Amino acid sequence: MTAATHGLITSRGEFHAALREAFEAAASVGCRELCLCDANFADWPLGERSVVEQLGRWAASQRRLTIIAGSFDEVVRRHPRWVEWRRQWSHAVQCRTSAEPDSGPMPTLLIASGLLSVRLSDADLHRGRWSRETADLVHCREIFDAVLQHSTETFPVTTTGL
Repeated sequence: MTAATHGLITSRGEFHAALREAFEAAASVGCRELCLCDANFADWPLGERSVVEQLGRWAASQRRLTIIAGSFDEVVRRHPRWVEWRRQWSHAVQCRTSAEPDSGPMPTLLIASGLLSVRLSDADLHRGRWSRETADLVHCREIFDAVLQHSTETFPVTTTGL
């Protein structure tokens, strides 16, 4: 992904590589906001030590992460390292869930504002595209904003019980 402005994603490995590079670029080059969207993030490398470290480097400069999921159950189950990171950075992380489950399948995408986007058009087959092109960033942001409009805040950092 480094020299080209866009490319295809045709496998799970390429999807993970694109996400890892996006997190690394966000931490190294910097971007004000990260937007993540997926049905459950079960197939994302969010729990990997290197990804959490990159997110920590990125978040250190008054940044904002908005993450929308259909459900956060798999995030808790599969990515405990990210859940712990989120506790520390809760002031910079907003977790939301789709308020309209009948609105169709949840898009799978990452947007590093002003930097790059990663989007799967077929999440089951890991087919998609990564891009540094402005038109793709705008298109992905429009998709994200449409889901955001019909979402509600959820997944509290701490839970209180009786």
